[in-house]
Amino acid sequence: MQYVWLDADPGHDDVTAILLAVYLENIKLLGISTVHGNSSAYWTGVNAARALYAFSAPDHIKVYPGAVKPLTRKVQYAPNIHGEDGLGGVVGLPPPDSPEAQARFALREDGTSISALEGMVTAIKETWKNGAGHKVSVVSSGPLTNIALFIVTHPELLEAVEQFVFMGGGIGLGNVTPAAEFNIACDPEAAQIVLDCPVKTVMVPLNVTHTAIVKQPVQTRLCAATVTQETGENDVLVPSTGLRLMLSSLITFFAHTYKEVFGFDYGPPLHDALTVAYVSNPNLFKGKRYRVDVELQGRHTTGETVADIWDYQHCDDTWGAAGKNCLVLESLEVDQFFDVLLDCVDRCDQVSPLNARSL
Repeated sequence: MQYVWLDADPGHDDVTAILLAVYLENIKLLGISTVHGNSSAYWTGVNAARALYAFSAPDHIKVYPGAVKPLTRKVQYAPNIHGEDGLGGVVGLPPPDSPEAQARFALREDGTSISALEGMVTAIKETWKNGAGHKVSVVSSGPLTNIALFIVTHPELLEAVEQFVFMGGGIGLGNVTPAAEFNIACDPEAAQIVLDCPVKTVMVPLNVTHTAIVKQPVQTRLCAATVTQETGENDVLVPSTGLRLMLSSLITFFAHTYKEVFGFDYGPPLHDALTVAYVSNPNLFKGKRYRVDVELQGRHTTGETVADIWDYQHCDDTWGAAGKNCLVLESLEVDQFFDVLLDCVDRCDQVSPLNARSL
């Protein structure tokens, strides 16, 4: 069993990461902290809560709102990809202020919210039990601000962390600048803090996530659909349940923005789901350890993840500031990944409250 704390900024693909974290049988999800990123911290928090409701997650899995801005830089969002609310075009989820969504936030007895850092610290302590329990994999699908704050404020808990797994970066490519990937560019200083931490770090870069494309056959399986033929038009997929309608609308909007912004013709990449898939089954991936640092001052390259692929620095095999600090994933068994994802959809479909609503 893998004990997981998920830090996310939902975001269309983050929703699929949450689905996997709830339904993969060897993952025990402890909680979800949320962070600025794809949208504002308000929206990422309520989007995580709405997803937990839609997936009928166990009641003890709560949302813990976190950092509203980067450590030192101005905040930036991605409305051109995810819409103003982070889940543009998605249908079927309850409203942000609905009781169903609000019930998913972690609250104290006096009704005040429990923060990301407090929730993360408590969950890791209670799981680790001073060495008598289990280590926790901390998984991030957004900017690394919350994770960096945890590292610098609670170094005594690093022994309780199995690994830091994050979606971010790219080797030789970016998606928000020519050199930088969005999650790293949002808070490059936080990313460097994580990479300098003396704990195993795993990077799921664009080079891999851009292979996890939701092509039409996957979308058809996702919908478990009937196909309606319209004269003069393409075939129209009709999702068979409310859950599948929600997920299909998520993929459709994401596909449209990825085609419009990046020219992806065959579907959108499910970046963030790969983080949870890696923790569950590392054998789906191949990777190699490198020294990785984040460019913090480059005129054209700020936020770039720089991997020392030729070992110019002759680093040792320790994790952290002096060593080969990062396992960089390089390839994915794509078909097997989508089989795993769609199996989780099948199981969620048996219990999702979205299916009680008429299509």
